[in-house]
Amino acid sequence: MLISIDERLVRRIDRAARDRGLTRSAYLADLAARDLGVAKGSGATRRARGALRRLDRLFGQLPPADATGSIRAQRDAR
Repeated sequence: MLISIDERLVRRIDRAARDRGLTRSAYLADLAARDLGVAKGSGATRRARGALRRLDRLFGQLPPADATGSIRAQRDAR
């Protein structure tokens, strides 16, 4: 595939890709996937979903708490 892009824009793309540790192609592919609504977030893999389910179960076992009261108590203890 060949595309034409202004050289100044290519330099900016390269800089942004480098800052993210990506190749130019990976950076452009990521941008296109996000723009088209096909990008996958960090929770899209089976492994990540399993980890999130385990966290939900873990936190579901905790007794209900007053978060506001806990925050105030921590603040006042300082």
